[in-house]
Amino acid sequence: MAVTFWLLAVLATLTCVGMAWALGANSNSPPFAPAIGANAISTMRAAFLVGVLAALGALLQGGSISETVGRDLILGVQITPLAATAGLLTAAAFMAFGVYSGYPVPAAFATTGAMVGVGLSLGGDPAIAKYQQLGLFWVLVPPVSGGLAYGTATILRRDDIPETVGVPLLAAVVSGIVANIELGIIPGEAAQNSLAGFASSVVGLPDPLVRAAATVALAALGFLVIRRRTQASAERGIRTFLVALGSVVAFSSGGSQVGLATGPLETLFVSDLGLPTITLLGLGAVGILAGAWMGAPRLLQATSREYAQLGARRSIAALVPGFIIAQLAIALGIPISFNNIVISGVIGGGLAAGSAGVSRRKIGVTVSFWLLTLVTSVGVGYGLYWVFSTGLGMQ
Repeated sequence: MAVTFWLLAVLATLTCVGMAWALGANSNSPPFAPAIGANAISTMRAAFLVGVLAALGALLQGGSISETVGRDLILGVQITPLAATAGLLTAAAFMAFGVYSGYPVPAAFATTGAMVGVGLSLGGDPAIAKYQQLGLFWVLVPPVSGGLAYGTATILRRDDIPETVGVPLLAAVVSGIVANIELGIIPGEAAQNSLAGFASSVVGLPDPLVRAAATVALAALGFLVIRRRTQASAERGIRTFLVALGSVVAFSSGGSQVGLATGPLETLFVSDLGLPTITLLGLGAVGILAGAWMGAPRLLQATSREYAQLGARRSIAALVPGFIIAQLAIALGIPISFNNIVISGVIGGGLAAGSAGVSRRKIGVTVSFWLLTLVTSVGVGYGLYWVFSTGLGMQ
């Protein structure tokens, strides 16, 4: 029995790394595509940064979503190594189908459905309250992302708001949010802390006051840096902001995506082996880093052509909501699909220009396939674990 456990543990770990590799190769590249399309950065340099930033995001911010995927989607049972393997293989199969067929398969939906399926096959009970929370967040993503993108694009297009003001204002908003992102590397009373929270603990003044002051200070810094760049050259300032925005979105994508690979192994690593969560996140970060460096250049070249057609300003309008929503999802521990966010952002930014740029038929097909992925992955995950456990005599 001990030999079987360790063999299954090794198999589950390898599957986890493989899933992380796939996420790194496919899910973390789009944030830098606009900067490449605007000739602000080369493809190879962008691929290098994507890998490093996404891996850092996975390591410093991936814990909340990893715990949700591994522990909160099913009640009454713990995910075994065999169940984790079945769930990850199911999700990976759906992602592979999406890559080869051209249909948009969101990794978050495929993984969530797969883990619910294997959990039910284990004999667990559905976590209805958690499903309601996930469903509400996912339903709100398109209108919120599209609305934020519409507002952002409107600001950038207004003649009475010069680019030396509009672009720096967006930089200030992003910088203010960065000040309140909780990271594992910043010391504090809890496991994670933000720059604003750290400033509060150092100064010793009332917490809300210091947090607000730190937020305003970092927002002002972001405003001034980008304003100086846009005053020297509007296009240069926009390209600088695109690179900075792509960096924080790539970091956020690592934090929001790694849990899809590491979550199923939460019980194995933390409960069974007694290892700290950072060990599991480190494993996922290595997989994402390798996937990004090996697979990102090809995807970056392809997606940069699409973003070049959108233009730098509309690309900014699509990425700003992506950063905001990704950080909100990480704070709430909700797995998300970047395809969902970015496509909604592109549509919202296009509406500000008078045309969404995406056909209604394509939107309908995309949404339908998302729902189909979520539903069918539950059934496939359930059946695959049943086949595995029956074949190994563990049912």
